[in-house]
Amino acid sequence: MAHQSEVSAARAQLLEDFDKVVHDTEALLRSLASASGEKAVALRESVESNLNTAKARLRELQGVATQKAAGAAREADAYVHDNPWTAIGLAAAAGVIVGLILSNRR
Repeated sequence: MAHQSEVSAARAQLLEDFDKVVHDTEALLRSLASASGEKAVALRESVESNLNTAKARLRELQGVATQKAAGAAREADAYVHDNPWTAIGLAAAAGVIVGLILSNRR
C-alpha cells in the first residue's frame, strides 16, 4: 500500500510540475502575441507545437501508467486470492523486518 501512495505522490508531483510548465509556456505565448515579425511568429508556432506535443505525451503516459497500475493491482489481488497463506506470511515477515529496523534505530 505504501508503494501505491508513493506512486500517487510522484504522479501528483509530475502533474503539478507539468502544470507549471504549461502555465509558464502559455504566459510566454501571451507575451509573444504582442511581438511582431517573422521570427516572433515562428517562435510562437514552435512553442505552441511543442506544448501541444508535450500535453499529448503526458496524457499518453498517464493512460499507460493507469493501465499498468490497474494491471498490477489485479495481479496482486489474484495472487492474494490464490495464495492467501503465502500473502499473510509475507506480510508478517515484512512487518517483523520493519519492526526490527525501527527498533534498531532507537
